[in-house]
Amino acid sequence: MAEKRELYEVQGDKVNRKRRFCPKCGPGVFLADHGNRYSCGKCGYTEFKVRK
Repeated sequence: MAEKRELYEVQGDKVNRKRRFCPKCGPGVFLADHGNRYSCGKCGYTEFKVRK
């Protein structure tokens, strides 16, 4: 499991999220970044990465 400091980045007075949110679960639930896909641990949503 990723630590919270790996999910966010502080630049000045703004906080940027490094990972994307799950489109089904909404804000607050991050997608896990696997080698060839992104997946949600809560609902099971999976999105495959496209190779170029």
